[in-house]
Amino acid sequence: MALCPFCRTASDFLNAYKVSSGVKSVGMERTRMVKDMTVVKAAQPQTPLVTPWGAPLVWGDIHKSSWRRDKLVEKGIHIGLLVLVVGTYAQFVHRFLSSAETYFLPDQMITYYILTDNPRSLDPAIELGLERQIKVIPIAEVPGWDRLYHRRMALVADTIKNTARSEVEYIFCADVDQAFVGPVGEEILGDLVATLHPELFGMPRSSFPYEATEESSAYVEENEGDYYYSSELYGGLVSEVYKLARMCSLLILQDRANKVTPRGLEESYLNRYLIDHRPTRVLSPEYSWWDSTLAGRVPRQRLISIGRQCEAYDIQMKEQHKC
Repeated sequence: MALCPFCRTASDFLNAYKVSSGVKSVGMERTRMVKDMTVVKAAQPQTPLVTPWGAPLVWGDIHKSSWRRDKLVEKGIHIGLLVLVVGTYAQFVHRFLSSAETYFLPDQMITYYILTDNPRSLDPAIELGLERQIKVIPIAEVPGWDRLYHRRMALVADTIKNTARSEVEYIFCADVDQAFVGPVGEEILGDLVATLHPELFGMPRSSFPYEATEESSAYVEENEGDYYYSSELYGGLVSEVYKLARMCSLLILQDRANKVTPRGLEESYLNRYLIDHRPTRVLSPEYSWWDSTLAGRVPRQRLISIGRQCEAYDIQMKEQHKC
């Protein structure tokens, strides 16, 4: 879901870049900046296989990913996939689940945890494969994303504590306004898993929209951070995801009490946590992708964001795609 009003699209990123550079004009200067950033991306290795701290950087079709799938496919692992389905986002749930049934760990036991204010949004029922099930968890209606982001991490933590931790080994949290378009298999499984933001992968650290307000619990100092992670997909062992969601929910409450709102909302807290607790597996932008001026090329798209794709469109394209 498009929770972050800042740097979610090429236009947003360019505006931020313009301000930080002291650029006053838009037209030709805007075009030049796109070209400059494209050069930066082209100069970066496109398929690094390991992070600076030694964690695997996962690309789905490399040998190591194939080896990991072969190693784990027969183990019968129980995995949760948690999504929040509220308000108008109910329109995406059938496409999301149908695509997950095709591409998301098809050989494993899957429980879809659907947190929703409208259980009827799941009608008609999706036909599921063997050893795959849906668990609907009703939640109170939360009007507006400005309020929902305050609660989302707490809802994830509560669902794990009250339900998922006794049922699954791994759990992944995803935004429902996405669709799986390529295989996502056992190569993603790890203790703590994060996904690289496709518009910021390969960009210099100075371009990352970390929280800059020192009063915020999500604040990141200039010498911190290796990557900027997307909130579209993250997960890992159920115990590790609980720690992440619980800590982020506490940081959110602290900022709320101090009337501080980070510019990246939930994604700011996620990145703060992952700086302090580096992920043990990092998924390439194949696993969180949308077409925009700044999104780098990937060998294969596996999970695309419909919501962020709409944000990246200009007005004409938004009208054409009914965004």
